[in-house]
Amino acid sequence: MTTKKKHIEEIRRKKFSIGGKRANPLTEDLHQAVKNLSAELYTTDVHFLMELIQNAEDNQYVIGVRPTLEFIITSKDITATGAPATLLIFNNEKGFSRENIESLCSVGRSTKKGNRSSGYIGEKGIGFKSVFLISDQPYIFSNGYQIRFNERPCPHCSLGYIVPEWVDEKPTLHDIEQIYGAGKDSLPTTTIVLPLKPDKVNPVKQQLSSIHPEVLLFLSKIRHLSVREDNEDPKKNSVTTVSISSEINFVTVKNMNAESYTIHLSAGENSDDEEICSYYMWKQKFPVKLENVAERRMGLEEYVVTLAFPHHERIHKDKSLPGVYAFLPTEIVTNFPFIIQADFILASSRETILLDDKWNQGILEYVPSAYINAFKTLVTGSDEAPVSNLPCMFRFLPIHSSSYENFNHVRQKIKAKLDEEKIVPIETFTNQKHFYKPREVSRLFPKFWNILRKAQQEGVYLLDLSSHDGVKILSSSFDKREYDDVLKFLGVKQVKIDWYAMCIQSSNLVDGVSEDIYLELLHFVAKNWSSFMYSSICYIPLIKYVVSDGISSFLTLDEIKLKIVVLADTSQNCPCSWLINWNNVFTFATNQCFMPESTQQAIAHFSYEKDLMDWLAKDINVHTLNVYDFAENVCSYIDYDSKLGIAFAHFLYHSLSNGYLSSYDVDDLCSSMPLVDNYGRTTISRNGVLLPANVSKWADLIVSNPWRNENYVELGRAYLNPTSYAGQHTDSGELINFLKNHVKASDIPFINPPNAGFSAADTPLTKDNAFLLLDWIQKMNRRGVDLPERFLECIKDGRWLKVSGNGYTSPSKSFLIGSKLGKLLQSGSVLVDIPLVDESFYGKRINKYKEELKIVGVMFSYEDACKFIGRELMSRAASFSLSNNHVLLMLNFIQYLRTSILPLNEFVDSIKEGSWLKTSHGFRSPMGSVLSGKGWRVASQISDIPFIDHDHFGEEIYNYKEELKLLGVIVDLRGNHQVVTQYLKSPPNLDSMTAEAVLLIMECIKNSDVPIEVFDSVKGASCLKTNMGFKTPGECFLYDPVWGCILEVFNGLPVIDHKFYGKEIFRYKDELKETGVVVDFMDAIKRFASLFEQKALETSIDQKHVMSLLSCYRLLKGTDYSFPSNILTMICEMKWLHTTVDGFRCPRKCILYGPEWKSISFITCLPFIDYSDKCSGMKMHEYKEELKSIGVVTELKDGVRFVPECLNFPSNPSTITPKSVFSLLECIRLLMQVHKHAIEDDFKKGLSKNWLKTHAGYRPPERCLLFDSKWSSFLNPTDGPFIDQNFYGPEIASFEKELNAIGVISEVEKGCSLLFSHLESLSDHGTIVKIYKYLQEHKWKPEEKDAKNNIWILDGTKGGKWVDSEVWIMDGTKDIYDRNILGFFNTLEVKRKPSLDDYVELWNDWGSSVRQLSYDECCKFWTTISKHLSAKEEKKLAESLMKLPATSGNNKIYLVDKQDAFIPDNLHMKKLFEMERVFVWYPKHNLTPSLRCELSDIYRKIGARNISESLCREESSLANDGVKLKHVDPNDIFNLKGLVKLILGSLACSSLAMEPKKRHEAVQSLLSLSFHETKEPINVSYSLPLSNGETITKKANKRVRWESQSSMFIIQKMDRDCSDAMKHATNFSEAISEGVLREYHDHVPALAELITCGFFLKFKNEEIDFLMESKNLQIDHEDEEFLRSAFASG
Repeated sequence: MTTKKKHIEEIRRKKFSIGGKRANPLTEDLHQAVKNLSAELYTTDVHFLMELIQNAEDNQYVIGVRPTLEFIITSKDITATGAPATLLIFNNEKGFSRENIESLCSVGRSTKKGNRSSGYIGEKGIGFKSVFLISDQPYIFSNGYQIRFNERPCPHCSLGYIVPEWVDEKPTLHDIEQIYGAGKDSLPTTTIVLPLKPDKVNPVKQQLSSIHPEVLLFLSKIRHLSVREDNEDPKKNSVTTVSISSEINFVTVKNMNAESYTIHLSAGENSDDEEICSYYMWKQKFPVKLENVAERRMGLEEYVVTLAFPHHERIHKDKSLPGVYAFLPTEIVTNFPFIIQADFILASSRETILLDDKWNQGILEYVPSAYINAFKTLVTGSDEAPVSNLPCMFRFLPIHSSSYENFNHVRQKIKAKLDEEKIVPIETFTNQKHFYKPREVSRLFPKFWNILRKAQQEGVYLLDLSSHDGVKILSSSFDKREYDDVLKFLGVKQVKIDWYAMCIQSSNLVDGVSEDIYLELLHFVAKNWSSFMYSSICYIPLIKYVVSDGISSFLTLDEIKLKIVVLADTSQNCPCSWLINWNNVFTFATNQCFMPESTQQAIAHFSYEKDLMDWLAKDINVHTLNVYDFAENVCSYIDYDSKLGIAFAHFLYHSLSNGYLSSYDVDDLCSSMPLVDNYGRTTISRNGVLLPANVSKWADLIVSNPWRNENYVELGRAYLNPTSYAGQHTDSGELINFLKNHVKASDIPFINPPNAGFSAADTPLTKDNAFLLLDWIQKMNRRGVDLPERFLECIKDGRWLKVSGNGYTSPSKSFLIGSKLGKLLQSGSVLVDIPLVDESFYGKRINKYKEELKIVGVMFSYEDACKFIGRELMSRAASFSLSNNHVLLMLNFIQYLRTSILPLNEFVDSIKEGSWLKTSHGFRSPMGSVLSGKGWRVASQISDIPFIDHDHFGEEIYNYKEELKLLGVIVDLRGNHQVVTQYLKSPPNLDSMTAEAVLLIMECIKNSDVPIEVFDSVKGASCLKTNMGFKTPGECFLYDPVWGCILEVFNGLPVIDHKFYGKEIFRYKDELKETGVVVDFMDAIKRFASLFEQKALETSIDQKHVMSLLSCYRLLKGTDYSFPSNILTMICEMKWLHTTVDGFRCPRKCILYGPEWKSISFITCLPFIDYSDKCSGMKMHEYKEELKSIGVVTELKDGVRFVPECLNFPSNPSTITPKSVFSLLECIRLLMQVHKHAIEDDFKKGLSKNWLKTHAGYRPPERCLLFDSKWSSFLNPTDGPFIDQNFYGPEIASFEKELNAIGVISEVEKGCSLLFSHLESLSDHGTIVKIYKYLQEHKWKPEEKDAKNNIWILDGTKGGKWVDSEVWIMDGTKDIYDRNILGFFNTLEVKRKPSLDDYVELWNDWGSSVRQLSYDECCKFWTTISKHLSAKEEKKLAESLMKLPATSGNNKIYLVDKQDAFIPDNLHMKKLFEMERVFVWYPKHNLTPSLRCELSDIYRKIGARNISESLCREESSLANDGVKLKHVDPNDIFNLKGLVKLILGSLACSSLAMEPKKRHEAVQSLLSLSFHETKEPINVSYSLPLSNGETITKKANKRVRWESQSSMFIIQKMDRDCSDAMKHATNFSEAISEGVLREYHDHVPALAELITCGFFLKFKNEEIDFLMESKNLQIDHEDEEFLRSAFASG
C-alpha cells in the first residue's frame, strides 16, 4: 500500500508541481483541454457506460478466470460526499498498473494506443474521464491503489479531472463489501465508485436499465455482465436487473483465412425470465488496401470482419436492434437480418461510425465478400442437413433496403455476388442436394406442387423434373409463399409457362394418374388460364374423350376447336350411357364426343366442380348437355343424311317413351327436325307435313302434290318400317302415329290449302269431289284460315262447276238465282248472257254451301249482276271499239236505272274507267273527258283539252249530260279550272300571251291545286309584258308605289306593265308570286342587293347610282320598308364609294372631306370620297347624315383612327410645317383617349421616320429628347438630340404626354441610352465629357453585354478619336477624365486580360501562318486552356479550333488538322506509329496523370480520336501466301485439354455467365482448328487513313494467328533462348481470346490475362486446377461431360 501511495504522491509532485516552488505553465491549458474534450466528445450520458465496458474488454485477465463486469447502483452515500446515489463498477481483471494510473493522469496518453493488433478496442485515452459527466469525484480501488479524481481544479495546481488524490476514508473496502455482498477476499480486483450528480441519477438508472443484451456479442474477453440496484427497501428499486452471459462453441472451421463458430447468448433478470439466442458467427480477415490506410489505424495490415447470424429471434428486451458493432453496439440500424462487426473508426460520440472515412469504406467493401463466404458455408457446407432445413437460412438475406446509402451499396454488392453463386437448392425428389445460381432456377405455382406430390405418391416418375428444356426447378421446401420476398430478392422467377406443358406430357400426368389428380390438373390449368391460353399447353393431349368403340382417347386444347367435347347433365334422371350410346349413332355427323363416364362421375364429386365447369364451358368450349341440348345439337348436324334423319326421329320417340324428354320438348324439337320425303330426300325447313300418299285423301282429290312448292313435306314410306337403334326397337306404325301427334302430319280436309293451282280444278268434278272441295273450304273458313290467293283463283276460274244449259264453267261467272233478279236480268240480257248453277244436278245440298260458293265467286245479288254486265261490256270494249250505238245503249241503260230509282253505282263504277269514249285525244275513259261549249273558248287557246268527239256522236250525245256527269265527264268550266292547267300547252306556245289569257291562268292558279309541272311551264315562258318587253315571271317585278324607288336605282330591272293588264293584275299578287314574280319588298331588296353587290364588285357604280341610292335610302328611312340590317351591313362593307386612295372603298373606310382635314392631309394619305364633279361634291354633303349612318367618317374626331395606317411623311422632312406636326399630335391625343393612353406598335413603327426637328437634325420620335428645366443641370438643348423648340415654339411642350407615348424621352433619368448612342456623332470634348458625367451620375450600364462600345480619348494631333473599348487601356486616360468617369468606364466591360476568344484567335493565326510551334508557346497555350476552360466553352472551342498540336520522334511540334490528330490510348500502337506526326502533344515537364487525362478529354471534344478506334487491321491468309507451314499436334506445344478447361471455367464464372451450350459452342471452334507451326514471322498490317486521302501503314509481328476461314491456328516457332516468351504468351492469349469470344469483345482482355498465366504453366492439368482455384473458377457437370467427350482418349 505504501508503495502505491508513494507513486501517487510522486505524480502529484512531479507532474502537477504540488508542493513545488513553480507553478506548471501548462496548467490552465491542460485544464481547459480536458474540460472541452470531455464535454464535446460525448453527446449523451450513456457513453461513460460504453467507455467503461470498452475499458473492461481491453483489460488483462488471469487465465482460467471468467471475465465479468458488474454494475451496482445504491442510494447509500458511501463516499460521504452528499451524493443522492452511488454507482459501483466491479471488474475481475488483473488490476491497474503504474502505467495505467499515469495514463489516467494525462490527456491522450492511453496505454492502448498503437496496440489494436493486440486486441485493444479503446483508443482515445480519455474513456475513463467520461465518468465526470455523471460524477464530480470518481474513485478507483485496484491492486492496492485507492485514489480519486476531482472535477473542480485542485487548489494546489489549479487543474481538475487528472490530479489524483489518495483515499484513506470513505469509502472503505468494508463499505464496498457490504454493497457487493461478499467478503474482502471475494471482491473483484478493480472497483470504481461514482457518487452521482443529483441531476444524473435518473439518466444513469435509465441507461443501466437499457443496456443492450447483445453487448457481449463481439467482445472476445468479457463473458458475463450484470446490473442490479441495492436499496434497503427493494420496492424502491427502479433499475431493471439484468444478467447477460455468453458461451462460445469453439469448434471452428478454418478456410479462406476465416473461421466460423457459434455463440450462445442468454439474458434475463433471473433463470425463469432468461432469453436465449444462438448466433452463427463468421470471422474473416482481409488485407488493408493502400487507399484505405488511416492514421488512426496505422500499422494494421488486415481488417477483421465478423458477421453474426441469429438463429432465433434476437434478444433485445424491447430495445432497438443495432446492425453495426465496433466491438460495442452503435446506433446504426441497417435493417439487415445479420450484424456487422469490425474495427470501425467511430465518431467522437461513439453513437455512429464515420461513413465517409476511407478506413471504414474499406471495411464495407469487404463485407459483401465475407457475407457470401459465410452464407455459402451456411447453405452448402453441411452434407447432413436435409434440403427442407435450408430455406430458413435464406432469412439472412438483406432483402430490405437500408436507410443508409452506404449500406444499400453493400446490399447491392451482396445481391450481385449472390447472382453468381450456386446457392439455390433444386428439387430432386431424392436425398441428393444440388445447388444452382438464382437465375438458373425457376419456381412453380403452389397448386402444381400439390399435383406433383400426389402424382409421386401414385408412382409417377418425377426424377427428371429439372431436365425439361434445361430449366432447374426450385426445391419444394423453398418454393413457398413465406419465401416470396427472399426469392424476389434473389431474382428467382416463375418458370416459363411452356415448361408446364413439357412436364405434363413427359411425366404422363394425364393418363398416368387417378381421375381426382387429373381433375386437379385441369383445375390448375383453369385457374391460370390467362397465362396458359397462348402457351404450348394447348398442343399437348389433355382432354379425355370416348371414341366410337367406347375406348378413351385424348385431345389437345387446340384440337377441341375441330372436335366438340361435351359432358352429360347429371342433374337429370337420364344416365350418361344413354347419351353416349346414342352419340355413337350420330358421332360421324356431329363431330361430337363425350368425356368418359368415370371422368364425368369424378367431376360431380370434385371440390371445385363449378370453377372447372365454368372454365371448360367458357374457355375450352366443353359444354354440359342434357337430353334436350343433345337432341338440339344432333338435329343441327343431320343436314341431308336421310338415314340419320330417320334415326333422329326414333331417338325422339324413345326419349319421350322413357321420360327423358317431355312432350313439350319433343314438340319443340320436332318443329326443327329434318324429315325424309317420299323421294328419300331430307328436308330441314318446312311449312307443313303431308301423310304419305298411299294413306291419304288429298291424293284422290288433287292427284299430284301442289304443296311441294310451298315447302310441304310428303313423308316417305321409311317412317312406316320397323327398326332398331342404340338398342331400342320400334314397331311398324308406331313412328307414324308419333309424327301425327308431334310433327302434325296432315290430310284433307284438315290441311291448309296450298297457294297454287291444281289441274283437277280446271276439269269437271264429280259431285262427291265437288262437295269434298266445298267441305275443305268450309273447314278452313270455320278455322278462320284465309284461302291462298292462287288456290282461290284456281277454284274461282276453274271450269269445274256445272251450270244449266252451258255445261261446266267457273264459279266466278255463275249465278245462284233469286226472284228479284228477273226483271233486271231481262233488261240487261240485251247486252250480255248470264250462266246459272245447275241445281238439278247438285240437289238441295248445294244450298248448304252458299257461303263457300260466295267465297269461290258464285254471284247472288243485284249488285253482282250489275258488275257482271259491266265487266262483260268492258271485256268486249277491250277486244274491239264499241260503236256509237253501243255507247248510246249503255247511256240509255244508265238512264233507265236512274229513272227507275235503282242503284246504279256498281254498274257505273264498272264502266267509267274503261277507254271506250271517243274524244279529241282518241278513245278515253269518261273520267276527265270534256263536253265542249262556249265557256271553253279562251281555255282552248292555251290548253289542249280532251273534248268528246261531236262529229262521232252527233247532237244526241247532249241528251245524256247527266249520265255523262255520272261517268265523270266534265261539262262546265266553273269549278274545273284544273282541266285547263292539266292540259296546258308547252312554254313556247305560251310566249307573248294576251292579257285575258294571262288573267285566266292566274284565275286557274287561284282556284285549283296546280301541279308543279304547270308552274314550270308558266315560269319557263316569256309570257309577261314588262318595261323591257316580254319576260319570264322569274325576271319580273310587280311595281309598288311605296318602295318602288329601289327598282329605279339601277337600270335593268324588268317591271310588269300594269297599264297593259289593267288594275285587275294587282288582284293576282299571290299567284304572280307563285310563278316567280317579285312582289314583296324583302324579295325585291334581296334582288336589289344582289345587283348592288355585282355592280360593286365590277366597280361600275357611278355618281348617278350613288345619288339615287342615297335618295331612296332617305325616302324609305323610318318607314316599314327601311333597308334591312343585313343589306345595310353589306352596303357598309362593300367597296362602292370612290376615294382618293386605292379607288373604291367601303363606307367605313371613307372620309367626307372638310376644311378641318387640311393640315393633317399634308402628312397623310387619307381616303376622302372623290367625285370630280364639284357640284356632285356639294350635293354629296346634302346626304351627310345618310353617309354617316352607313359608316362614312364625317368628323375629324371620328377619323383619327385612319391616321396610323395612312401616315405618309414627305421624303424631305424640312417641308413639314409645325402646324402639320401639331395636327398629328392632336390626332395622337384623341387616339390615346380612345385606347386609354396606349399607342399601338404598328402606329409607332409608322412614326419611326425622320420627321421631328431636333438640334441633331430630323429624327424619329424614339431618338428624340424633350428639353425642360431638369435637363439644364446636366446639358444644354444643343448638346443632344433635343426637339428644336425654337422651330416649334413653346406650344410643343403642351404635347409632352403625347410625345412620350410615341417614344420621345422627356425624363432625365431615361435618356442615358439615347445620349450614349449619340456620343459617337460628337467630336467636341467638352460636350462628350458632360454626357459622360450625366451617364455616370445616373449609374447607367449598357443593356447588351455583347454590344461593341467605343471610348473617346484625346489625341494630341487630331483633338481626339473614338476607339474600341475592348482594346483600350484605362491607365492611359487618368489625366483626361476624373475618377468618377473612369469608374463609369468599368461598366463598359473594358477587358483587363485576354479571353478565350483571344486565345482561339491566336491559335488560328498560328495555324494559318506556321506549321511548327515552340514548346513554350504550346505549353503556355494548353496549360491556360486546361486551367480556365469551362463546360460552357467546350463546344465553342471544339467548333473554333481546326488544328491540334502533334509530335513525332524528333520532339518537334506541328499543327495538323484535328481529324488527323490521335490520342495514344494503346501503347503498342503508339510505339508503332511514334515517328509519324499523328499523336497529340503533351507537356514533358510536370505532366501529372490528371493533367494528361484533362488534356486528352479536351482533345477528344475538339475532334481528336483514339488511335485504337481509328486503325484498320489487315491479315492475309498465310496458307494462301505460300508460307511454309508444318502441321503439329498442339499437345506437343501445350496441354490443349488444360487450355479448354481454363476457358470453360472463365466463361462459366465470369460476369459473362455464358450458358453451357454457348460455352461448348465457343470452345468447339477452338477444338475444330488444325494447328501449324512456321519459322517465318507472322505479321499484321495496321493502316491509318488521314483526311487528305493518304494512308499510313505499319506492320507488327503477332507471332500467332487464328484463321477462321481455313480453320487453322498458326504459331511462329519460339527462339531457343525464349527471349520473346512474354510477347509470345501475350500474342497467343490474345488470339485465343479473340477467336473464342468473337461476339463478346469487352470480355477478351480478362480471358487473355488468364490464358497468359496458363501459358507459362503450359496448361498442365494440376497447375490449371490450382490456377482456377486461386481465381475462384470452376466448371459445371455439363462441362465435365463435354471435356470427357472431347478428350475421350485423355
